[in-house]
Amino acid sequence: MATKPTVSVHKFSSCDGCQLAFLNMGESLLALTELVDLSHFLEAGLDNEDARVDIAFIEGSVSTPDDQARLECIRANSGYLVTIGACATAGGIQALRNMADASAWTQAIYASPEYIRSLDTATPIREHVKVDLELWGCPVNSRQLLAAIRALLFGVAPVEENDKVCLECKRRDNVCVLVAHGTPCMGPVTRTGCGALCPAFGRDCYACYGPAENSNTESLARRFIGLGLAADQVARRFLSINSAAPEFNATGRRWQEGEPND
Repeated sequence: MATKPTVSVHKFSSCDGCQLAFLNMGESLLALTELVDLSHFLEAGLDNEDARVDIAFIEGSVSTPDDQARLECIRANSGYLVTIGACATAGGIQALRNMADASAWTQAIYASPEYIRSLDTATPIREHVKVDLELWGCPVNSRQLLAAIRALLFGVAPVEENDKVCLECKRRDNVCVLVAHGTPCMGPVTRTGCGALCPAFGRDCYACYGPAENSNTESLARRFIGLGLAADQVARRFLSINSAAPEFNATGRRWQEGEPND
């Protein structure tokens, strides 16, 4: 009898939301376990972190001194390494500390800061080891995970979604909240994957799926100013969930200290 492919799910600094995308599969997860063996997945009660696997999924950013060695071990034991979610792909919310004096904050907040073992920066997985596929989102959804596993099991390169949320809105016949209502929506620079969920309910996109390809972030920032946002409000739009994504970070940092002259 042929051995089934093996899969592991690992957690670094994160909120567990992307791991829940596995558990939220419901019956699809049961069907998946007939095709693969889950070797390590603490959220599901499976503890075997050093197991050699065909596909390893990683949630979370590198935020502590111990993360690097652990990450290198996972990489060495994995055929494919897939990062899932904003934390693993762009540092997540915790990467906001990259723009501050993390040591000073630690000293000010904790009564015994000497016991806090965290790095001054939170960085995406790809800055430390080779990553074969990145699934963006905060959190990712079950459809993304199933599509990636199916493609990898069949030896096919997974399709990456790089379209902008605006295109998804057009497909769904959503009213554009930016044009029709003057709502500062990040859809023009954000990749789809969520199905344009927020604009479908009349809400602005807040860029949880990260930057789309060829995003004109500076033009959108200027549009936000035209809608009445102050420079620091524009900066916060870009320096949020995916603040360490280069495209968002560059624009956000330019607007942090006031409107750029150029």
